[in-house]
Amino acid sequence: MAVGSRARVRLCSSERVHADVRGARPSVWDEVYDWVRKIPRGRVMTYGQIADLMIARVSPRAVGWALHGSPKGLPWQRVVNASGGCSTDRIGDVPLGLQRALLEREGVKFHATGKLDLQRYRWNPRGRRPTRAAKQRSAAKQRPAAKHGRAAKLGVAVKSALVTRPGRRRPPSSH
Repeated sequence: MAVGSRARVRLCSSERVHADVRGARPSVWDEVYDWVRKIPRGRVMTYGQIADLMIARVSPRAVGWALHGSPKGLPWQRVVNASGGCSTDRIGDVPLGLQRALLEREGVKFHATGKLDLQRYRWNPRGRRPTRAAKQRSAAKQRPAAKHGRAAKLGVAVKSALVTRPGRRRPPSSH
């Protein structure tokens, strides 16, 4: 028997070649459901936030698919999209406005735009690493703000040496 054929036979067997796991291991969907069950009443998490907590085992879209087929009694309505909106309104088999109505019954208030305030209602499990969005917000707060020019009007943080006024040449570089 050739080396290549032996490898094929071994891979097709019931044994695992790499990463042997002993005992029962929960499925990825079960892990998604466990996180959703932990969300307190009147609070929400985003699909991406749950994906981040699972350390990139699934994408935010996969979290949505898991919730689409969730078991009865799971508070699926407590998971919203990254902008604080209800993504279930796009799905044909979920009644229009059901997620919002369930969240409002839990005390969550929505803006006229149909979105909720994530800063107020987002639930972050204690002892967990912050989400990508939280890291980006934190980094933006630490950058110095521009003092003049178009960047200041837009609220963009830039290095002051790169900001120039109209009609002036850029300062010489120190290379």
